[in-house]
Amino acid sequence: MSESPDARSLLSASSQLNLAEMDPIDDKEFDIPQVDTPPTLESILNELEDEEEPFVLEDTCVLNTDNMDAHSCDTSSLASSDSGDPAHLKRKRRTVDLNATVHGSVLRHSLLKGISAQIVSAADKVDAGLPTAITVSGVIAVGTSHGLALVFDTNQALRLCLGTKATGAEFGAVSALSINHDCSRLLCGFAKGQITMWDLASGKLLRTITDAHPPGTAILHVKFTEDPTLAVCNDSGGSVFELSFRRVMGMRSCDSRCLFSGSKGEVCCIEPLRAPPDFREHPITHYSLLAMASLTKILVIGLKPSLKVWMTFPYSKSDPSSVPQLAWQFVPVQKTVNPMLAFCKGDTVHFLLVKKEETGTIHVIKQKQLHLSCDIISLSWINSRTLVLVDSHEKLQVVDRPSQEVLETLDLEQVQLVYNSRHFKSLATGGNVSQALALVGEKACYQSVSSYAGQIVYLGTKSAHIMALRNWRERIDCLLKQEHFVEALSLAWSFHEGTAKAVVGLLGDPMKRKGVVSDKMVEILFQLAEHALKKCPEHGKIQVMEQHFHDVVPVLVDYCLLLKRADLMFNQLYTQLVENTVAKGVFLESLESYIVADRLGHLTTPIMKDLLAHYHGNGMMDSLERCIVHLDVTSLDIQQVVQVCWENQLYDAMIYVFNSGINDYITPMEKLFAVIGPQLRAGRSLKDEEVVMGNKLLVYISCCLAGRAYPLGDIPEDLVVQVKNQVFEFLIRLHSGDSLEEEEVFPFIRTLLHFDTREFLNVLAMTFEDFKNDKQALEYQQRLVDILLQVMVDNPDFTPSQVGGLFTFLARQLAKPDNTLFVNRKLFDQVLEFLCCPDDDSRHTERQQVLLELLQVGGVVQFDEGRLLALAEKAKFYQICEFLYEKKHLYDRIIDCYLRDPLRKGEIFSFIHNLLSMPGYGPEEKHTVRDKVLQHIQELVTLDPSKSADLVVFHFTKEVQQIISELQDDRLLFQFLSCLLEPREGHHPGTVLPLERDLHELLLDLLCRFGPQQLLSFLQTSQHYRLEEAIQITQKYHHNEATAYLLEKKGDVHGAFAVLLETLKETLSVLTAESDRAADGGEGRRDEEERESDSTLTRVKDSLNDIIVLGHRNSDSLYQQQREALWFPLLETMMASQKLVKGLKDEHTFEVLKELTMKVLNCMSSFISLPAIIQRILQDPVYGKGKLAEIQGLILGMLDTFNYEQTLLETTTSLLNHDLHWSLAHLRAAVTRGLHPRQDYCNICLQQYKRRQDSAEEIIVFSCGHLYHQQCLQQKDSGWGVTSELPQRWSCYKCSSSQGGRGGPSTEPKRDRSTSLAQTRVTSVLHDAGAEAHGNKVFLDATLDLQQKQSWDQLRCLYRGPSRLSILSELSHGHSGDKAGLLIPAQPGADHFQLKLCPPPLLEE
Repeated sequence: MSESPDARSLLSASSQLNLAEMDPIDDKEFDIPQVDTPPTLESILNELEDEEEPFVLEDTCVLNTDNMDAHSCDTSSLASSDSGDPAHLKRKRRTVDLNATVHGSVLRHSLLKGISAQIVSAADKVDAGLPTAITVSGVIAVGTSHGLALVFDTNQALRLCLGTKATGAEFGAVSALSINHDCSRLLCGFAKGQITMWDLASGKLLRTITDAHPPGTAILHVKFTEDPTLAVCNDSGGSVFELSFRRVMGMRSCDSRCLFSGSKGEVCCIEPLRAPPDFREHPITHYSLLAMASLTKILVIGLKPSLKVWMTFPYSKSDPSSVPQLAWQFVPVQKTVNPMLAFCKGDTVHFLLVKKEETGTIHVIKQKQLHLSCDIISLSWINSRTLVLVDSHEKLQVVDRPSQEVLETLDLEQVQLVYNSRHFKSLATGGNVSQALALVGEKACYQSVSSYAGQIVYLGTKSAHIMALRNWRERIDCLLKQEHFVEALSLAWSFHEGTAKAVVGLLGDPMKRKGVVSDKMVEILFQLAEHALKKCPEHGKIQVMEQHFHDVVPVLVDYCLLLKRADLMFNQLYTQLVENTVAKGVFLESLESYIVADRLGHLTTPIMKDLLAHYHGNGMMDSLERCIVHLDVTSLDIQQVVQVCWENQLYDAMIYVFNSGINDYITPMEKLFAVIGPQLRAGRSLKDEEVVMGNKLLVYISCCLAGRAYPLGDIPEDLVVQVKNQVFEFLIRLHSGDSLEEEEVFPFIRTLLHFDTREFLNVLAMTFEDFKNDKQALEYQQRLVDILLQVMVDNPDFTPSQVGGLFTFLARQLAKPDNTLFVNRKLFDQVLEFLCCPDDDSRHTERQQVLLELLQVGGVVQFDEGRLLALAEKAKFYQICEFLYEKKHLYDRIIDCYLRDPLRKGEIFSFIHNLLSMPGYGPEEKHTVRDKVLQHIQELVTLDPSKSADLVVFHFTKEVQQIISELQDDRLLFQFLSCLLEPREGHHPGTVLPLERDLHELLLDLLCRFGPQQLLSFLQTSQHYRLEEAIQITQKYHHNEATAYLLEKKGDVHGAFAVLLETLKETLSVLTAESDRAADGGEGRRDEEERESDSTLTRVKDSLNDIIVLGHRNSDSLYQQQREALWFPLLETMMASQKLVKGLKDEHTFEVLKELTMKVLNCMSSFISLPAIIQRILQDPVYGKGKLAEIQGLILGMLDTFNYEQTLLETTTSLLNHDLHWSLAHLRAAVTRGLHPRQDYCNICLQQYKRRQDSAEEIIVFSCGHLYHQQCLQQKDSGWGVTSELPQRWSCYKCSSSQGGRGGPSTEPKRDRSTSLAQTRVTSVLHDAGAEAHGNKVFLDATLDLQQKQSWDQLRCLYRGPSRLSILSELSHGHSGDKAGLLIPAQPGADHFQLKLCPPPLLEE
């Protein structure tokens, strides 16, 4: 049958890929090696995307757009509205970010008005029903719910209405449509399972197929393959069938073959590979490939030459309601075009490249995945690089596959997409489908989306819509229409550079394409300039106007420079902008950043004039200078520029203009010298700007002599030598050009020396480095040196440092191996005399430093060392002396130098230590140094006792006694010994000082005299004193605390107590005396006594604390009688003093003493029984004669303490008992809970748990509900922990094996569901016939492991006993380890079983 004219024109006009346009495809992105193992996700994500877009797509058009409502220009994509405006360079300046991606509106969304109107009309007028399916090829076919198929041509005119309402009533709604590749046949699938074939030319019904698949299932998909006689269909049972159409003897028939049965997994999407016209001869078409998507995996099969599965691919985990999607597309890869299958279920799109190998096999290569954060319900290719997706929220996304970028997002809500849920649930045949398929069907819209030749049609409930890619001009115009000029330029630039995505309509070679785009960009630039001038706010603040132009002008400049169209910027655009003064200013200011970045090197003369005038007028002098030194100055009025620069102190710019404008390198130096020379000669200090000028001058001279241009770049090669010679000639001039009579000779060198001698000499040193074989330069070098000597030597204007700097510079030059300089040696002797002048005390340190530098330069400068040493000693240059002594190895003399030099006295210790420690010195030298140190030891210790002690420890341990005898002053000796005997880091513990005990006791004696506050810490840390001698020393000086510490250490606790008690009594007697005096004295006297008594009270508290601490420390190790002998005297002392003070009526002191007595009683009560204390109080002579009221306070205080402690004990015991009871109750509930098996058969042998009536075999039930025979578990080795004492413990075989290993102590660190705390053993027992009649009885025996069982029994026994406190006492006794308690049974492997009170286990309901 011949093709319709519409179909022919359509096929010729539209092709997805044109082979003729394949050349410019960039291979970088597609260069994917064939690998058996796909790359990992990490490696894919880390790949850099660096690719160019091929221009292979043309603006295809299937439908006549005259009858379309193209409301797409108003849609703004998310990408385009988000194109940023980064502020850069200045606070309010806008520049172009070339990395910002702007895509604009990529899709043209149009309503097919004609088709939409006729769908609604057919539903209303002829009751055709609502639309249910759509397909597009050369024509568009729409199926309805009443079984009709409406066929429209490319002009949206209705050509055919196929079917009748009668067939609709019989077959149900149209559920699937397919048109073959030459637009001659249409297949319709129906909701009740029938399939019809129609002739599209005549509208005749050719076949009605009712037996192609099992009855009672709806047709979900019916699709023609590449072969017009072969189609495939997919029904709601999940099966796929091949339909072969035959015509024999004029009779049409159809053979059906099952390709995939729904019983193996339901297929809900099929997609045969159909090649576009250009690829009909592609070798892969011979296989007739078919992709099928089930609910769990993807299959690719070949129908020809014989049925073969080429690939299966399982999905990753996804939502069960997600809809599987498939889409084929021919894609260029590695200079060949092959089909690629995109598939997804959920949010990830996978890509598989399918290749035919030379061997005839088909090779499938996995490509980079695409991850999106949405649930995809529709997937279509719109060209070989671009996908169009619809998500479950009906948002349409255009995605670029290589870069994985979302180019645009549109809302399809207005379309009111048709869903195919009824067919997936097969409601027309009674809904006999699986739940899984029905769930997927909720979001299925396969029949509402059809793509063909770069266009996609979407079917709504009352309309049809078409999406196509806009061509590049249209995308730019969309942005221009919305006045988004900057975004439009950005998008156009991406077209120009070939980085844009989804490009349509740019053909030809790259240069031609760039030309077309740049013409369009120039047009936009003019529009933008005109728009900016038109929209400029006429009134208001100047800042608002400036900001307005700052957003526009830099963009214009940037794109002109990117397009290399500076002429456009300087001529047409500038003349446009000059009309507005603000715009002109912003334009001139924005040029700065491009000039400084060397993107703009040449300005036209008028613009250069305007630039100078504007920057000068607005005081932007720094910016002007930055611009000038980067510009080509040939276009400048040099006279004017130099004048402006000089007036505004733009010295860099002035030098640059002279150098590069007229090759004059000397005039700038003359001008600068003229400013700073007179000031320096007059001896005045320079201003800041003059210092800057001098520094620039030095740098400039350095650059000229080194062949570099100032401030940047290099001097032209042909001028380097000439410039160097000119500069030398200038420096060695005898007089300046406009010299006065009194001017001294060599003014320029003098000026530089006065300005900064060291830096000028450094410049010369750097320059001299380059003079190797240049004879002329060597002559200049000698001449310069002679002038320097002539100017500086014997000149009082220069300081010793400056003169010394010159000679150091000369000495370094002379020391070089290839030296050619000549300097008179006598000059060096002259300098030596000058520096060592003893009469001149000024600049002493400076002169010494200069001389030292001169000496360190090296062996060229030879001085008479004897004379030099004499001069140095006379001038007190001790560093020079040290330098010379070191050369002669007279190290002992160096010690004298250090001791006499006030600035470096402290360094003597490190010098001595290094010399005696390092291996490079001989024994003779070390010996002389040791003798010298011992001679001066008194001086050294006075200087720093700590460092002296370090020296002695490391180097003079044997001479300690000699050193101590030499130290006359006792306080100095005390400081020295304190440092010597303190523990130090880094000191080897093996080093022992001789007579160490004597030293420590000597230090102890000195401490008693000079440092009593450190005495106690010394006694506690030192281990080297003898106790008896130490006690004698402390007693001699009456240091009672120290004596008590030593007596306690000796073991004489009562002796220590007696000493401390004596101290307390003395302090108390002082306190009583003070209270007595305060009572007798007047008011003023009383205040003074109160202050004294406060300090005495503090001493009393401290003394009492010491005694109490002593009592606490030792009472545990004493008998009752000894304890009483310790505590009662203390109590009596306190009570006696309390009685005395009470008589004196000093209330404050009395109250404090009363508190302290209570403190003693509280502390005593821990060690002495309460009755004994009360009895002692009552027997006390102080209280015995008195009344009970006097001791009432004491006794009541003791009773209060007792009550408080008793309440505390009862409360904690009660809380503990409550917690214990709660835990045990829950534990018992968990242990005694019954178990409910899930099945009544063994999970290993799968037989009933009671296999034979006569057997008494044991059955084991786990808390997870699995049930086993004991024998079966033993065979599977699921028991563990079998020993002679412990019963066998079981773990559930099924649960433990599903977790990847057998259960056991090693593989189960924490309890899980299968090893419950309560494992229950069930024993079935055979009874007599009477018992059987009533059913078998089942005995439950709750088992715990042995350890748990024993502790459970013990606790149960304890609860029957009289006292619950026995639990706590048992626990506390158990810790001491005296005997095995009730809770700690003697059993192997459980040495320390501790009851832990913890929350109960989580119970499974």
